[in-house]
Amino acid sequence: MHKKIKNEPVNWKHVFRLGNIIQTLIGCSLSVLAMRGFMIPNKFLDGGVTGISILLHEVFHINISLLTLVLNAPLIYLGYQRIGKTFAVQTILAVLILSVGLTFIELPAITNDKLLIAIFGGLTMGAGVGLVLRCGGVVDGAEVIAVFTKRKTGFSNSEIILLINAIIFTIAATQFGLETAMYSLITFFSATKTADYVVDGIEQYTAVNIVSAQQEEIKNFLVNELGKGITVYKGERGYLPGSFDVKTDCEIIVTIVTRLEVHQIQSAIIEIDPKAFVFVQSIKEASGGILKAKAHAK
Repeated sequence: MHKKIKNEPVNWKHVFRLGNIIQTLIGCSLSVLAMRGFMIPNKFLDGGVTGISILLHEVFHINISLLTLVLNAPLIYLGYQRIGKTFAVQTILAVLILSVGLTFIELPAITNDKLLIAIFGGLTMGAGVGLVLRCGGVVDGAEVIAVFTKRKTGFSNSEIILLINAIIFTIAATQFGLETAMYSLITFFSATKTADYVVDGIEQYTAVNIVSAQQEEIKNFLVNELGKGITVYKGERGYLPGSFDVKTDCEIIVTIVTRLEVHQIQSAIIEIDPKAFVFVQSIKEASGGILKAKAHAK
């Protein structure tokens, strides 16, 4: 049986890798900029622990740095138990840097335009969160709650996080007004999309599936001209309305590429076989085979 990840020792080499330290510092700095320069002065919230911290800070005037530490502490422990020791250490480092930054850095509101605050506050926060995620940690422990709660409830991570944030934004609407809560939703969504983009990058892997009568020519193009690895499934094509009983054996060619390469491959396939059936799927992760290595650490 494989050794569980959570029982593995801390990978100190990964934690103190120069590239990871620099990314964590930049990520936490961007998060401080988003919170101090955009969100806190205008009572705009993000989701998760960040949103709860700003909400409690504005309602009860509790120190935002202290809230960040206290609210994340039990979630870091859960992460230590459920995800792993290296994750917990990386997260402790990020949360400490974020808390210190919030303590010593004071910024005036960069803008008072609510739409600009929502968009650029979210973009800046998302970029910071994404950079820390690339290093294997988080600055917001809400996703740890989702991982833990998923086992108890059966809901997906996304559904649990959505429920948590719905509660946060509902409370925000009662405290700061419906308009501020709605702008905070824009902040949250722009932060989420930016974080996804920073983590996955423009090289997020994509599966291209091809069914063609010119299968040998397409396989030759993918492997010998583009240098791609392929997988070939045996299938059947046909079963069309009006000719349901007509079917033929076929090969389904699958290759994994980056999003930048999809258009090039589709154009080449159309030139080889204008009648080819091609469908594209986004995938979260891929490893092994012939793949271009991703820049961020696993």
